[in-house]
Amino acid sequence: MSKKVSGQQKATLGKVLRYIRRYWFYLGLSVVLAAVTVALTLYLPILIGQAVDKIAGAGQVDFRGILVILQKMAVMIVLTAAAQWIMNACNNKITYNVIRDIRREAFEKIERLPLKYIDAHSYGEIVSRVIADVDQFADGLLMGFTQFFTGIVTIFGTLLFMLAISVKITAAVVIITPVSLFVASFIAQRTFSMFKLQSETRGEQTAFIEEMVGNQKVVQAFSHEDEALEQFDEINGRLQKYSLRAIFFSSITNPATRFVNSLVYATVGVVGAFSAIAGGISVGQLSSLLSYANQYTKPFNEISGVITELQNALACAARVFELMEEEAEAMDVPGAQILKEADGRVELEHVCFSYAPGVKLIEDFHLAVKPGQRVAIVGPTGCGKTTLINLLMRFYDVNSGEIRVSGIPMRELTRKSLRSNYGMVLQETWLRSGTIRDNITMGKEDATDEEVVAAAKASHAHSFIKRLPDGYDTVIAEDGGNLSQGQKQLLCIARVMLCLPPMLILDEATSSIDTRTEMRIQKAFARMMEGRTSFIVAHRLSTIQEADVILVMKDGSVIEQGNHEELLAKNGFYADLYQSQFVQA
Repeated sequence: MSKKVSGQQKATLGKVLRYIRRYWFYLGLSVVLAAVTVALTLYLPILIGQAVDKIAGAGQVDFRGILVILQKMAVMIVLTAAAQWIMNACNNKITYNVIRDIRREAFEKIERLPLKYIDAHSYGEIVSRVIADVDQFADGLLMGFTQFFTGIVTIFGTLLFMLAISVKITAAVVIITPVSLFVASFIAQRTFSMFKLQSETRGEQTAFIEEMVGNQKVVQAFSHEDEALEQFDEINGRLQKYSLRAIFFSSITNPATRFVNSLVYATVGVVGAFSAIAGGISVGQLSSLLSYANQYTKPFNEISGVITELQNALACAARVFELMEEEAEAMDVPGAQILKEADGRVELEHVCFSYAPGVKLIEDFHLAVKPGQRVAIVGPTGCGKTTLINLLMRFYDVNSGEIRVSGIPMRELTRKSLRSNYGMVLQETWLRSGTIRDNITMGKEDATDEEVVAAAKASHAHSFIKRLPDGYDTVIAEDGGNLSQGQKQLLCIARVMLCLPPMLILDEATSSIDTRTEMRIQKAFARMMEGRTSFIVAHRLSTIQEADVILVMKDGSVIEQGNHEELLAKNGFYADLYQSQFVQA
């Protein structure tokens, strides 16, 4: 297990370093400034020792010499502060540039991920990786840059200065040092897995909170508050357990290294005192050595803390890189054609598809749609209606068989051009933060105000838009803000009315609209569908009676096909569905 964790840490660290390498100038400058800061800091104890040696006894103090030394110390302190400030600015620049790059690439990857990945993961968990995990990674990385380089240079610099004073005392310090390194390494190896579990559970908690907050009306409507609280407590309990373990292992690092460092200081004090008594070093040099002992041990404490933070940072970074390394949606084939203006012909031959291996859904599906035909798709829940729409839009690729649009195999078309030839209105509405106009013009950003108003009037959205405080310039929050579900649906319909692509997909497009408005929308749809190939998914059979072809699906296959009158005459499955909605009512 430890070998696996160690390998994962090295792989993650290697990926982080590839991002850091882009900012080599700031990295190099930071290292140089760290060396300058340490050199100036380590020179101060020598000056202090010299000042001590100028105090020989009562009435034997060289005040002029001490004043000169104090002036030098003041200059050193100012230069050290300036170097540290610039070094920290460089470290901040590196850290936040790396974080910006990772977040941008992660978001770009989300945009290119296949829909099956999004469907298989909760939105909150994905958001947690891009936001919370990257923030944790930033904290660890910033601490690492701020303290790691300075700490390493301080350790080696201190040893050199100590060697210049006393080889014997320096040798005693070096002999004790590996104990501190062993303790820090032993504990650090056990913290990575703990922090990884903590990060994963934090993502699960974020996903659950988002789910509950986003659906609070449903939670309260079904009095699910107690169950939700119990589930939250369970997740929170696991997060507490993993966090306590991670914090426990990380927190004992510093006390353990401090104990070893105290041994170093005591060794320098005892050996140095005997050496001073024997005349080997002066009292001033002993004070310098004791100061160096403090400076030598301090980086071990800081580095142990940095290692702990880096364990957490690398665990979080690993989760982000897992997302970024997910297999992206397959690229368009080389030389893929751009479908400029589809003629409306759509053909499906021997199409087979399933979401999970071994779980059959659509098998050997055949369909030939002529230009301008209105094709309605009906059937019980889970029969494959929405799946068929996903395949037509190429949100999913077929397992076998072929779909052709305008006689061209779908795989030979660019996704962007294929989807631009479809206008899609779903049961689930989606509006982004912005003005009403921004949401309507999403598919045609260069539309004129006249075109926007005409589309809104055609979708019967104009009247309620004019009643809004700023009309078409009214800013709405994400997902529509205070608009009703029906009003949001009308805006989505207006969005399609504005583009008027050659093919339409209406998946329960009027499910959230009142009956009177629905009748008007149906008339608008009828005008919009003239000369356009249309696929209509509906549970309410009253909305599809005028369709040219009605496909009756069951268990992924078309079991009946024909127009409304023909299917009723067959007295089959469609007739049963129709009678269940109207006759019994």
